[in-house]
Amino acid sequence: MKLDTVSEIGKRNLNLTANKEVLEGFNFNRNYPFNTVVRISPRWELSRENLKAVVTIPRINSDVDLLNIQKLPFFRLIVAIGTVSDMTFNETKNEYKPLVADLHGSNCTTTGEWFKTQSIVPEQSMEVQMDASLIAELTDEVSVLLSMAIEFGNVGATDEPVEVKYAGCGKVLAVK
Repeated sequence: MKLDTVSEIGKRNLNLTANKEVLEGFNFNRNYPFNTVVRISPRWELSRENLKAVVTIPRINSDVDLLNIQKLPFFRLIVAIGTVSDMTFNETKNEYKPLVADLHGSNCTTTGEWFKTQSIVPEQSMEVQMDASLIAELTDEVSVLLSMAIEFGNVGATDEPVEVKYAGCGKVLAVK
């Protein structure tokens, strides 16, 4: 919003499409940034035109490549693609409205399998694609975001892994 130098404070528009670089690399966790917890460099291809992404995760040696702060026994990776519309301030209603409401906040997530935190995970690819019907609604006022996260888990009541709240982190990989 601070990049909108035309509108008055409190009524500034959010023009993400004009400032995509602001969100690239944004971490969802301040205390433990994604690159601190996951010490590998994923590669990705993000297709705005197809609302599709493929993230390739190199081999993970969990002893070296993961910072498992809570010493939990399991982890899994999550890849998500989503859309966010530019927003304008509506003075009569005193609220922000997305320019493309149908796409604002749409998303799709792929959740990987659970791995033991004391293991070596071979290179893998994760694909995520939004509903193809949304492609027709994609305009220049909409940004497509690709993000990745790690989630840690513990042994549940049925001896299956279950996620532990606040034990993971994530970041925005790309914005188109």
